[in-house]
Amino acid sequence: MIKNLLLVAAGGGIGAALRYCIYYFVRNQSFPFATLMINVTGSFFLGLIMAYSFKNGDFSEGAKLFIATGICGGFTTFSTFSFENLELLQQGKFNLAFIYIISSVLAAIIAAWLGFKLLNQ
Repeated sequence: MIKNLLLVAAGGGIGAALRYCIYYFVRNQSFPFATLMINVTGSFFLGLIMAYSFKNGDFSEGAKLFIATGICGGFTTFSTFSFENLELLQQGKFNLAFIYIISSVLAAIIAAWLGFKLLNQ
């Protein structure tokens, strides 16, 4: 249990640091491109990781916890997505909020599917 917790925590720290770097270089303006890019990219990599783990019996549970739960979990962010939508709605930018919600959900699901299909053919 402690080993798994440490693997998730270490991966989460790496994922959060990577997310911060993207926020630093990709500035949000009127549309939250950084969060969209982070969540879609993270979904794609999670699809890859899960497909790889299903195909390869030698992919350990610890590796999956470190990469999928830790890195991808620390990298992607539903809470920021939610808050950015709240801000758009409070600013009366209903069309942008709608576009952001739909594009984020659809693009993330498609990215996860593409990542999964890439290794699971």
